[in-house]
Amino acid sequence: MTARPVGHTERLRAKETGGASGAGADIERLPLAAILDDIRSLWNVGSIFRTADGCGVRKLWLAGITGTPPRAEITKTALGAEEQVAWDYRADVLEAIEQARAEGYEPVVIEATEGAAGVGEFAWPERPCLVLGNEATGVSPLVLDACDRRVSIPMCGVKESFNVAVAFGIAAHHAATALAPASPGVVFRG
Repeated sequence: MTARPVGHTERLRAKETGGASGAGADIERLPLAAILDDIRSLWNVGSIFRTADGCGVRKLWLAGITGTPPRAEITKTALGAEEQVAWDYRADVLEAIEQARAEGYEPVVIEATEGAAGVGEFAWPERPCLVLGNEATGVSPLVLDACDRRVSIPMCGVKESFNVAVAFGIAAHHAATALAPASPGVVFRG
């Protein structure tokens, strides 16, 4: 987890108990979810909502310092998708992971770590929950310890990682493509 000023955790817990969640659109979606931990950019959060809707994601858990709707910055990049994808907020990412597991999801960390399978070769579980971390520090060691499955996105160039919203899009689309044949009610257009 990212270091936080004194009192910040209490403010996050208050946000959690204030009922921060959204029901999402009443349409059939894939058994695919994601946890966003300490995503600092509201524009990245909005972009992830938009991509989640396009990939048929059923639910997002927003954790830690990750911003929640309604926020103008989220809406600007989500273009209304923040109202279409179900979401819930948890102050503690480990609680979000446990809630995802309780709902039958298997956490899959998206991070370039030793032993991670390449996104193109990964055997997706029946109910994956993608776990993404902070733009600067990545997925925290606590989260890595809590999750067994890891996927990396091979890349070339100087930088060591993609933008978190781009990484989410790549991984979510790979997972959605793998899950779609078992969900005939979910229709991909285009």
